Amino acid sequence: MRLLSAITFLTLFALASAAHTAPLPVPHEVDIPLGTGLLHAQLYKPNGAGPFPTVIALHGCGGLGNHSEPVLPRYRDWAEQLLKAGSAVLLPDSYGSRELGPQCRVKERRVSARRERVADIMASRQWLEHQPWAVHDRISLLGWANGASALLWAVRPQLSSRNALPDFRSAVAFYPDCRVSSGLGWSARVPTLLLIGAKDDVSSPPACRQMVDGARGRSALARIVVYPGAYHDFDRANFPLHAISGTSDATVPDRGHLGTDVEARADSQKRVAEWLAR
Repeated sequence: MRLLSAITFLTLFALASAAHTAPLPVPHEVDIPLGTGLLHAQLYKPNGAGPFPTVIALHGCGGLGNHSEPVLPRYRDWAEQLLKAGSAVLLPDSYGSRELGPQCRVKERRVSARRERVADIMASRQWLEHQPWAVHDRISLLGWANGASALLWAVRPQLSSRNALPDFRSAVAFYPDCRVSSGLGWSARVPTLLLIGAKDDVSSPPACRQMVDGARGRSALARIVVYPGAYHDFDRANFPLHAISGTSDATVPDRGHLGTDVEARADSQKRVAEWLAR
């Protein structure tokens, strides 16, 4: 009996270890109808038929990928975390779909957060509504920087869908530029969480706090978390803090500081998981 129990335990342990170390699904490109063209996107989907809750994840001004990889590590890291939690992740490529490179230092952008990128968000949601593997009333938004700014426009009550499709379940915005939205009396029609570092000198923490505080009483649930000591890109893994002024890197803004904050990163991961599970 002892030998049988030992064999059973080792078998179960081996199966659990294999499941733990099993490689995560790789993304594959999907094409989404967008006006007269196509919006290319990378899709991470759990194994099986589903249906799965789905997150539309919106890249920052540096773009979704590059010549060597379709999804940059910072977005792949988040996608893999969401996959482990049982969610599918759709990452629209707003720049690559329009044959554009990074837009961080482009003064007159051809892709606006409040127009083209909002159109990308809405097209992505409509596409997901036709996918049998997606839970249609559990489609959420997650965005970083410029993508987070687009998210703020997409959840405004003025953009409420006029058809019978379920609305977004919730939204999470990492360090958006809130300066325009705060001056326009922003509010949200879906629960929205904003995460930003107190020392973010690329975006504006005071404007974001003013925006969220100003929405109280006339908005769906909107909350802001300001992390003391954290800078822009605080959730990016293994990214030492550094100043970006003077660099020629077109994938980053032209001023400020970027860098990981380990405590803020860990806390944001927990908060995002809890918010999306609401």
